[in-house]
Amino acid sequence: MKLKALITGITGQDGSYLAEFLLKKGYEVHGIVRRVALENPDHRLWRIKKIIKKIHLHSGSMESYASIFNIFNRIKPNEFYHLAAQSYVDYSFQDEFSTLSSNISSTHYCLSAIKETGLYTKFYFAGSSEMFGKVKKIPQNENTPFHPRSSYGISKVAGFELTRNYRETYNMHASTGILFNHESERRGFEFVTRKISRSAALIKLKKQKYLELGNLKAKRDWGYAPEYVQAMWLMLQEKKPDDFVVGTGETYSINYFAEKAFETLGLDFQKYLKINPLFFRPAEVDLLVADSTKINKKIGWKAKTKIDKLIEKMILNDFNLLKKEV
Repeated sequence: MKLKALITGITGQDGSYLAEFLLKKGYEVHGIVRRVALENPDHRLWRIKKIIKKIHLHSGSMESYASIFNIFNRIKPNEFYHLAAQSYVDYSFQDEFSTLSSNISSTHYCLSAIKETGLYTKFYFAGSSEMFGKVKKIPQNENTPFHPRSSYGISKVAGFELTRNYRETYNMHASTGILFNHESERRGFEFVTRKISRSAALIKLKKQKYLELGNLKAKRDWGYAPEYVQAMWLMLQEKKPDDFVVGTGETYSINYFAEKAFETLGLDFQKYLKINPLFFRPAEVDLLVADSTKINKKIGWKAKTKIDKLIEKMILNDFNLLKKEV
């Protein structure tokens, strides 16, 4: 009998890669999507277009407990991956109320649905390196104190604590992956890495004149998303639930990412750069770098794709896609 997995955020970068990964593992894959996504599949379901006939999509709202409970109770999944969130940090500064409300409540609803049905379902919560924020030490591991610098980071800390509380209080198999930045060809266009790769491609094709960025000095630990969904799955295969930091252990600046992206297409980044004060965060997170020793030793997961290869994958993908459009 096939194992069943339920994924929130299945139409996003991580959700789409996770769905593909689980299908290859022989799972029956279910996903919760907004009704508007089903009404406009070309725009909202493009990441799962190739597998859409192999998975089961359920229309529901992450802001409705009844909606989540009913879908969960109907499917009765063996594993529940909660990836859905308002995850664009800059937007969380603009609308902190909806970010906090939707991100915290949806996590609570998912956990409560498992508890109230009494099913033995393994639960994964998607944490974030933004939980560390104004870091207390470098690099960051599972024991590093949290000091979030955005409502998004705060919402993820709340989700982490909810997950830990349900694990300890109700003896649930509930784990959190504290994932550092992970990118891919499917990254959302609002994120800085995709903005850079797409802009470089447009500039090379003479369809854009320059690229506007904010803080070039901010450093991040960037990995390749398909590898990170494997870490999610591995966590739920452990006998005992636990929390794990997931990253490469290497850090690079936004300036480095942009220079390499433009260099891949034979362009001088500095010639096309404009600094825009609007793109600076009100409270910046300057340096995030993962200490993934725990997941390396306990589960055997380790990041493989190096930063230059990641950049090359993204920039060539955008260039080839845009070249066809032109």
